[in-house]
Amino acid sequence: MGLPNINIEFKSQGISAIKRSSKGTVAIILKDSTVGVQGAHELTNVTQIPKSLNQTNKEYVEQAFIGYVEAPRKVLLYVLPASPEDLSEALEHFETLQFDYLVGPYNTDGTEATEIATWIGSQRTNEKTYKAILPNKAADSEAIINFTSDGMAIGDTEYNTAKYCARIAGLIAGTPMTISATYAPLPELTDVERLSKTVMDNAIDNGELIIFHDGAKVKVGRGVNSLVTTTKDKNEQFKKIKIVEAVDMIKNDIRITAQDNYIGKYANSYDNKCLLITAISGYFTQLELDGILQAGASEVGIDMATQELYLQSTGVDTSELSEQEIKEANTADKVFLKANIKILDAIEDIDLKIVI
Repeated sequence: MGLPNINIEFKSQGISAIKRSSKGTVAIILKDSTVGVQGAHELTNVTQIPKSLNQTNKEYVEQAFIGYVEAPRKVLLYVLPASPEDLSEALEHFETLQFDYLVGPYNTDGTEATEIATWIGSQRTNEKTYKAILPNKAADSEAIINFTSDGMAIGDTEYNTAKYCARIAGLIAGTPMTISATYAPLPELTDVERLSKTVMDNAIDNGELIIFHDGAKVKVGRGVNSLVTTTKDKNEQFKKIKIVEAVDMIKNDIRITAQDNYIGKYANSYDNKCLLITAISGYFTQLELDGILQAGASEVGIDMATQELYLQSTGVDTSELSEQEIKEANTADKVFLKANIKILDAIEDIDLKIVI
């Protein structure tokens, strides 16, 4: 008879995780005065870039497709008139789509960066996992990557911070879940603003994503987002782009798969709760096999503390109930689960002692 359907669906999500995370989706807002080009465009390669876009916009989109290990799977464009009042029309459009990283126009200013950062924050409170790369935006958020490098050059052509955000978005979107963007090379660049090691270290500690010249080539510094203030729920790990990517992917997979294959389709019995637990456990196991999670460190089960509090709130006296009775108790339409996982980081710091 095989596994129950929900188990199969979760296993399928786990198996496809590497493929999905290897090539993400970049969303780009553009401003262009060309008649007829305004509105939405969905691109899967550079040949599909609208030919009527102005040359600067074309180059901006082309940079997003360079990627890193892979090119982004897709680039979503929304083209506004040359002088829109704000970016709300584009943001409302993107609210209906799925993507990983958003960038503003190549001339994004402080006001627009704030508008995008605020929108990203509001979307994440509604269970969306959007993120953005913004120029010089110290948002103190795991969802905002604060790109601050300047003085990029490709031969005689120079690029400022805002004009290079699409390239950074494509690079991060094309980074597989099993590695990080730290030290990812930018082979097209011939130079970038030179900074001392102290200045670069301070910038990274302040939540800035920078690129630097190592004497031979230009590459990304440490793959960090703008989060600086940590809490019990968001520790130092959440400063890493790689970790947040994995957290967002897992949230999406579990939420969407449960919505499509579990919610409303099963009676809320203890046996069916165990079915969901088994399915999620299988998903975690697949991520362990793929090197995204630490092997043997994943577990999921009934959240006993929350379930007992719920039962007490409904008038149930739990003082005489055993642990198993609390697990099997009727919780109406609610399922209280708790999971522990350990996301594997990439090798970024090597300490080697050589004795002669």
